[in-house]
Formats: sequence, structure tokens, C-alpha cells
Amino acid sequence: MTIIDTHTHLYAEQFDADRTEMIERAIASGVERFYLPNIDSASIDGMLKLEEQYPNRCFPMMGLHPCSVKANYKEELAIVEKWLEKRPFVAIGEIGIDLYWDKTFFEEQKDAFRIQIKWAKKLNIPIIIHARDALDIIIEIVEEEKDDRLNGIFHCFTGTLEQAKRIMNTGFYMGFGGVLTFKNGGLDKIAGDIPMDYIVLETDAPYLSPKPKRGKRNESAYTLYIAEKLATVKGISLKEVAKQTTINANKVFGFHI
Repeated sequence: MTIIDTHTHLYAEQFDADRTEMIERAIASGVERFYLPNIDSASIDGMLKLEEQYPNRCFPMMGLHPCSVKANYKEELAIVEKWLEKRPFVAIGEIGIDLYWDKTFFEEQKDAFRIQIKWAKKLNIPIIIHARDALDIIIEIVEEEKDDRLNGIFHCFTGTLEQAKRIMNTGFYMGFGGVLTFKNGGLDKIAGDIPMDYIVLETDAPYLSPKPKRGKRNESAYTLYIAEKLATVKGISLKEVAKQTTINANKVFGFHI
């Protein structure tokens, strides 16, 4: 049984003390591959080092996280563009809009998002979207930018069924993570109505740990808890969840076995 963690920050400093052991635990639990979203220029070296250490397991993306979009965002985007020209990446991410922490650079976030979408279309690679307190805005932008070259994942989906339907209409997937297991998260209430064809699994480690690990550091091995919860919600086997979400992840990232 193969499970894919489509969104995990394995390079984060929270793993500095036991990174190798943490990754080995994930592999032992059935997580075969790890997709690494970039944050900004400070996270690139650690991310690429993991790719070197775990070839065919760790796959880096390249992009500028919305929370890193500040006054100097054009400089940060120039670094992203340079890397995209230098070598291939599996996706552009994570990118999007975050209005939870700071709304100061809202217009800059929108500009950075659209610029990176255009790069993804040019390179014919997916985008991995971060949306916090801005889901409707982001869906609208994706609807405007949508063509045959644009696809990807709405990472950490926590929206409504209506928003999920709009996302599916664009052909995008939704990343289900620890929130699915939360008692009052609400995602389990609508997950049953979202077809398995549009769902991928993710942890967002070290953040958003699922039950029964909530409140502790998240890690990729816990993808299994999310898969088990999804199987319960859907009334299908864990094996079926693993199979379909792996198929979906392979479609997004163009992974061919």
C-alpha cells in the first residue's frame, strides 16, 4: 500500500534533531513519496539537500509563499524565476493569498500569485495553492486564469461544499490534511460529498497534526491517520483511499511508475 504526502515541510527547523529518523518512520508507515513546497529564498537550500539525500522520494517545488510576500517581493520572485530557469521542479508552490496573519501586502500577494501562475502555465507544471481567509478570492483568480495548461492542488482545503464544487469545475484537486480529523473542523461533514477523484493526502508537517497527535509536532508518518479518517468518512477501505489518492497525486505531479 502506497501513500503520498503531497505537502510536507521536511526541511523545517522543527525536524533538525531527528530528520532522518522522522523520514524513516514515514517510509515504514507506507508513505513512499514526499512533495516539498518552498517558502522563500531561505528555505531553498534545505529543500534541495533533502532531494539530494532522498532521490525519488523527496520532490521539491519552487515558489514564493504569500506570507513571504513583503515590500521586496519582486526580489524574491526574481530568485524563484532564476531557479525555474536553472532546473526542473515538480510544481510551483506554495503560492496564493493569506489574509489571516497580515493584510498589508494584499495587492502584492495577488500580483505575486498571478505572476507565478503564468510561470506554471509556461512551464506546464502544476501550482500548489495556499489559501487562508481568501479562498473565494483565489478561486476567482484561478477561474480567470484557467486554461488547459493550468492545474494543481488547493492545499489544506477547509472550504464549503459549494467552494469545493467550484474547485472541481476548474479541474483542480483538494489536499486533505489534519483538519479532516478535527472534531469541530467541519471538513468531515462535506468530505463524503467530494468525489475521491479530486482528493489528495497531505500533512503540512510540522503543522496541523491530526488526531490523535493534535497539539504535537506533525510528521509525514501521520498521513496514515488522515487516510484512515477519510476511509471512515467515505465508507471504503484504507487500501482504496491509498490507491485513489496515489493515482490523483501521480496525475498532478506527472509521476510515472
